[in-house]
Amino acid sequence: MSKAAKTTEVGKIRVKQIKSGVSQLPAARATLRALGLKRIGHEVIKDDRPEIRGMAKAVQHLVTVEEVK
Repeated sequence: MSKAAKTTEVGKIRVKQIKSGVSQLPAARATLRALGLKRIGHEVIKDDRPEIRGMAKAVQHLVTVEEVK
């Protein structure tokens, strides 16, 4: 059986920007952009992976995270 046939279902999380990144450090602004967030109120749905969770935690003061069912 090939590895492609063994794919597992990955959960999803919704990341919503609640505060502006204007007065933040450049690394925080870059993290927001890497998550795909562009403005306050903008939300994206991402795969629930450790990399994405870590990025969201790095800017936890600017975003909210919730699981999507």
